Amino acid sequence: MKFSTFHLFHRFPGQSAKEVYDYQIEVVELLEELGFDGVWVAEHHFRDYGLVNNIFTLLANLAGRTEKLRLGTGIVVLPLHNPIHVAEEAAMVDLLSNGRLQLGIGRGYQSVEFESFGLSLSEARDRFDEALSMILELWTGEDVHFQGKFYGSGNPITLQPKPLQTPHPPVHVAAVSPDTVEIYAARGLPILADPAAPFRKIAKAAETWHTTAAAHGVDTSAVELIASRAVYVAPTIEQAKADQARFEASFDRSRIFNAQSAPIDSKTGEVAKGFEYWQDKYLKGGSVGNDFRWEQLEVIGDPERVIAQIQMVQEMGFSNLMCDFGSTRQVPIEDMRKTLRFFASEVMPAFR
Repeated sequence: MKFSTFHLFHRFPGQSAKEVYDYQIEVVELLEELGFDGVWVAEHHFRDYGLVNNIFTLLANLAGRTEKLRLGTGIVVLPLHNPIHVAEEAAMVDLLSNGRLQLGIGRGYQSVEFESFGLSLSEARDRFDEALSMILELWTGEDVHFQGKFYGSGNPITLQPKPLQTPHPPVHVAAVSPDTVEIYAARGLPILADPAAPFRKIAKAAETWHTTAAAHGVDTSAVELIASRAVYVAPTIEQAKADQARFEASFDRSRIFNAQSAPIDSKTGEVAKGFEYWQDKYLKGGSVGNDFRWEQLEVIGDPERVIAQIQMVQEMGFSNLMCDFGSTRQVPIEDMRKTLRFFASEVMPAFR
């Protein structure tokens, strides 16, 4: 099992953007020291929800601060970008990092982002598929001439420079809905499993991915499926439960789950075409109970329990755990250092 981390770059009340960046960069440098395998950075726009609007710029900075960590985009919202730019910027980061880029991609879902860019959420799937095909062609081909419904290369073009990794950096598709799992499994593209789905659903997603991929002739033996989970380990079960209750009590769900975050078509007021599976996902307004989080959602407890949970996730078919150690909690940097060091010393050795 590999261990990577998720970084939203959420800005809490009273924080400056510079403070958010300084905090997260310090965490990343510590992750390198502790022997984590990689980091994943989220793209968002126009809100304190997440302050990274160009992941490749940030990863280029991190490439110069680290030597071993895999540098992941978690995720690039493809419909918001010209795919030629994505292919170019990703290739540069791959070179600057000496072949450490992992490209996580998704179609997005936040209405405020699409509307602000003048794009329709109902086109997200088609734009995503077209952009993905174009990026892969540019990375691997010469004199590429691409003309789709949304994007085109105009003249035949050859990407310069090409990525360092061959045939190209690993590509992972964010998968929330079951149809997404099946569509990209058929193409042999591994998934980033939904962080908000309970264990039973990500187990089903992994099973569906492997079954569908195998049915389409994909060799799945070396494929890396990634499970994203909230993770917390404490010296004792009692402390972990107490800390979890404290974290939840201080969590303002309305900053994350609200109308701006929902895939709503502003023209109809309804869930956008292609996002039916997300119905009410970001508008329920209720809280997730601590018992549910403890038993079905989070990797949490003392070292023994956390190790057992990670082994369970591994047995589902995942080989990389993307750990969210508190992207939506305002954790003082010294507390975060302690949490990461404890996890690295008490949990990670069981999988090395």
